Amino acid sequence: MAPWIGRGRYVFELWREPARRELLAAVEVSGIAPPAAASDVTFSQRAARWFLIVALAVVLYVALYLSSPGPVRTKFPAEPVTSPRPLHVARNFLLGALGFVVLDGVIFHTGLYRAILAPDSYAGRVSLFTRIERERPPSGLKEVLILGDSRMAEGFSARVADQLGGAAGFKFVNLADPASTANIWHYMLREVDPAARRYWAIVIPYGGGYEPDWAESLRISMAAPLLRYRDCFEFAGGFRRWPDRFKAFTACILRGTAYQNDVADLLQHPFERIRRVREVPKLLEAHANYQGRDDNAGTSDDARPRQSGLAPTQGGDKGRGLVRMTQPEVEYFLKLQKDWIGRILERYSGSSTAIVLTPVPRSPSGGMLGVAASYQSELPNFTPGKTAFLVPPRTFDFLEKPEYYFDNYHLNAKGRQLFTERLVAELLGWMRSADARDYSDADSKPLMGKSP
Repeated sequence: MAPWIGRGRYVFELWREPARRELLAAVEVSGIAPPAAASDVTFSQRAARWFLIVALAVVLYVALYLSSPGPVRTKFPAEPVTSPRPLHVARNFLLGALGFVVLDGVIFHTGLYRAILAPDSYAGRVSLFTRIERERPPSGLKEVLILGDSRMAEGFSARVADQLGGAAGFKFVNLADPASTANIWHYMLREVDPAARRYWAIVIPYGGGYEPDWAESLRISMAAPLLRYRDCFEFAGGFRRWPDRFKAFTACILRGTAYQNDVADLLQHPFERIRRVREVPKLLEAHANYQGRDDNAGTSDDARPRQSGLAPTQGGDKGRGLVRMTQPEVEYFLKLQKDWIGRILERYSGSSTAIVLTPVPRSPSGGMLGVAASYQSELPNFTPGKTAFLVPPRTFDFLEKPEYYFDNYHLNAKGRQLFTERLVAELLGWMRSADARDYSDADSKPLMGKSP
């Protein structure tokens, strides 16, 4: 049993040489969680679910009891008593359900529970970093926000970008978060930029990614800190399967359902949670000082196969495997990007903020298993101009080599440096060309009151 393999489908590849020109064999296997870990997770989920059910039952009972006709009894009568007034069971049930929704709102829709979310969990990271960015004072520079999943989080260095773009007045903020997708980026932007005019530019990756069906519950949990009651239909409509739609809809109304694993962990390890919350400053410092990983995904000269491992949505830091996407997963992922990037473009259509769509290096072998190379055709209607820029699709093909990766998805420190340098160069070049066009257009216009 390999402890670094989790749930999912994995592809092991054996190549004749490190350059990966001749594939000798490829084997696809399925991974499952270890029995002990699976039982622990199942127990935690059941405990949280029963906790919520018991809480709902208590609220309903209290509501029915207090709303019954007559004075509140402090002791049982000696003989049965029949009330001449009806109990209004349906009304009392609805009042109890409403009370439960209100209780959930007070605990989970305010900052009450958010303050004790596990900061190293997916939901905790989204909540923490969006709050930090929302509260960050303006720098007075041309701020560029970077969005994306773990490939942008590992591949782009805001510190290096600030050094390269500082002379031109740029400041870069990397809000990319592992396992996040375009729908989560949409809600993150609403949280950190409510007026849609805070940033000079927003960089959004497009193209190959990873969106397996079994990760939908993770996406719901990640988005939960950002959701509002009015998002229930919009957010739920972005999921492919009806059970996931129901979970997403419920998470908008009863946010505690999306936090059930976190609640279970809190109940099991309360003192450990307190310690982790107190160490948030250390987490932020480590995040700010992160410079990438020096690991290399290349094979040695004896042509040993690479190790496989967890998909990026499962933590990526342990894995080195390629996960094959099924055709329905590919189609859903491309549709998800098209729809939600389109929403972002629509939100900033009347803003001076520029939207930059960029590809990212796909893998050491130059492609994502199952993802079509024609993903650019799946982009929403996008007209490049002064506030819109599309980085050419093959800009980063030179990075699709094993020496620039620490696994089959993520750039290592060397690749991170080169990717950041090239992306900043593309942005600066586009800015200069846009300024030159504006200057040329202004210079060619006749002065007011003058004949041409």
